[in-house]
Amino acid sequence: MDLKHHFLIAMPNMADPNFEGAVVYLCEHTDKTALGLVINRPTELTLARLFHKIDLKLEIAPWKDEPVFFGGPVQTERGFVLHQPSGSYGSTLAVADDVALTTSKDVLEAIADGGGPRKALVTLGYSGWGAGQLENEIAHNAWLTVPADPSVIFETPADERFSKALSLLGISSMQLSGQFGHA
Repeated sequence: MDLKHHFLIAMPNMADPNFEGAVVYLCEHTDKTALGLVINRPTELTLARLFHKIDLKLEIAPWKDEPVFFGGPVQTERGFVLHQPSGSYGSTLAVADDVALTTSKDVLEAIADGGGPRKALVTLGYSGWGAGQLENEIAHNAWLTVPADPSVIFETPADERFSKALSLLGISSMQLSGQFGHA
């Protein structure tokens, strides 16, 4: 089962504090690897401060106070940009028809000068799994999966993304239990 362009929703029994209460957007899923970004963990760092650190001038009001997100515990010094529309940037992976992941600085330069994607979520770090690791975690009820809805990423406030992702399954967090097993 290919889980690219799916949300992973952490179950209450999630043991890893990096993923407790997390919603991860899966950008890549193969038999060898999985890569995703946590979309509901804003950090204290704003885009204006990040851009200053990388010597880009960002004065566009709608973007400067946007938070940078914790994308996951791997390579936390590296930036990842989920965005709409795709555009043609140096290092871009088309995840879905309307969602792309870019890791090259040119997308940030485009945002800084006002010509970049209309919708974007910037993270530091990513979430990664080796061969069979994610499938094993899903089999042990660590994650719920659901096809992604880009509006959850780009139009839903960060503190509502967990409940909004769950609603795609027709359930609420009140229905989740820390107990697990298979029927």
